Amino acid sequence: MIDARRGAARRRTPVRAPTLNDPQHRDALRDRLRSGAQALSVALDERALDALLAYLALLAKWNVVYNLTAIREPEEMLVFHVLDSLAVVRPLQSAIMQRSQASEGDGPAAIVGPAAAVRIADVGSGAGLPGIVLALAWPDAQLTLIETVGKKAAFLRQCAAELGAANVTVREARVESLAPAPQDVVICRAYSELRDFIAVSSALIDQRTLIAAMKGQRPQAELARLPPDIEPVSVERLHVPGLDAERHLVLLRRRLPAAGPASTSQEEGA
Repeated sequence: MIDARRGAARRRTPVRAPTLNDPQHRDALRDRLRSGAQALSVALDERALDALLAYLALLAKWNVVYNLTAIREPEEMLVFHVLDSLAVVRPLQSAIMQRSQASEGDGPAAIVGPAAAVRIADVGSGAGLPGIVLALAWPDAQLTLIETVGKKAAFLRQCAAELGAANVTVREARVESLAPAPQDVVICRAYSELRDFIAVSSALIDQRTLIAAMKGQRPQAELARLPPDIEPVSVERLHVPGLDAERHLVLLRRRLPAAGPASTSQEEGA
C-alpha cells in the first residue's frame, strides 16, 4: 500500500523544464558551444553566444508544454540542434560567395555576398531549426521562418521577441500558399523528400536561389529523383562536434534556360 501511494505521488509530480540557471551548468554549456563553433569555423562573439544560450533555455522551457523536440536535456539540444544548425553556416556562406563572384556583372541576377542582407527562408522551421540559430549566428542575414503549426509559430515569435532578433520574420502559413517571393537561400532540415521540398517551395525559388537541404545520410536515391529543371551544386558531409551520426548538406539550383534558336543559328553561321 505504501509503495502504491508513493507511485501515485510520483505520477502526480509535474514535469519541470530543465533550466540553465545554475552558473556552472551555463558556463559549461557556453564553453562547449564556443569550442563547437570554433571547430565549425563559425565566429561567434559574446553577444551571439549569450543569444544562443538564451535560445537553448527557451527551447528547453517551452518544450515541456509544446513538445517541440523529442530531445529533453539542454546538453543534447546543444549538440543535436544548435551545433547541428551551426554546421551549415560556413558552407552556405562559401557557396553564396562563390555564386556572387561567378555572377559579377550580371546585374540584378547576382546573388548577394555573405556580409550583405542575404534573404533566407526556413521552410517548416518547427522549433527554429535551423532558422533561429542562423539568425543569431548570422545577424546580417534576413530570415523568414515558415511554419504551419500555430503553437510552433507562437514559439518562434516569442524567440524573436525575447532574443531581440530583428532579422527574423515568422510566417504562420503553408509554404505552398505564399505569394511568389524568390529568396537567395531556401533551406529545410529533415524534410522528407528533396523533390517534395522543391515542389512546395517553388514560389520562393528562381535561378538565383540556392536550395539547401539538411540531411542525415547522403540521399543518393532522392538526388536521382530530382525534377529535370533542378541540378545539384554540391553534397557536403558535415562533421558536427559531439555528434556520432552522418550529416550532409545538399545544395541545389534551378538549371539555367537552354540557349534559344537565335543563339543556335548564330553558332551555325559562325
